[in-house]
Amino acid sequence: MSDKSGESFQDSLNDWLVSIIVAVALAFCIRTFIFEPYKVEGTSMYPTLFHQERLIVNKIIYFLEDPKRNEIVVFRYPKDESRDFIKRVIAVGGDTVEMRDGAVLINGKKIDEPYTWKEDPKGLNHSNYRKSLVPKDHIFVLGDNRNNSEDSRFADVDFVPLRLVKGKAAAVFWPFERFRKLP
Repeated sequence: MSDKSGESFQDSLNDWLVSIIVAVALAFCIRTFIFEPYKVEGTSMYPTLFHQERLIVNKIIYFLEDPKRNEIVVFRYPKDESRDFIKRVIAVGGDTVEMRDGAVLINGKKIDEPYTWKEDPKGLNHSNYRKSLVPKDHIFVLGDNRNNSEDSRFADVDFVPLRLVKGKAAAVFWPFERFRKLP
């Protein structure tokens, strides 16, 4: 009789170990290839995203398609790939991009940007950026808070290679009262 209870305990232990291993492997695969939580650090995407908000980043989408204009993406910082940045895609490979006195022109046409912060105490952004062609397999990104954003206007970020893009910001999940799907 003691043998049976020993086998039962052993079977139960094996079942638990298998379940734990499968759960850990599944969680690893989901976080690596499908979804990843991300914490917003700083105010470069204000007023769209707030400092310390938590997001879900869709990592699988860019295995299926390339980023599109206006999507908010998380990417590895080109000068230090251990750091992640979050910005808005303004232009994609093949587009020309230019800034004149803060206005963004894509392929020669001024774009409407209702998401940028227009009430900055520093005043409106008056950046200029030379007319440039976004290389194939790259994106041009800007923060919504243009006066406080290290983005493609600066040489250390420049055009972001698609291989550094981790995923698309899909939704804010924390704080819960600001839960929302992102465009």
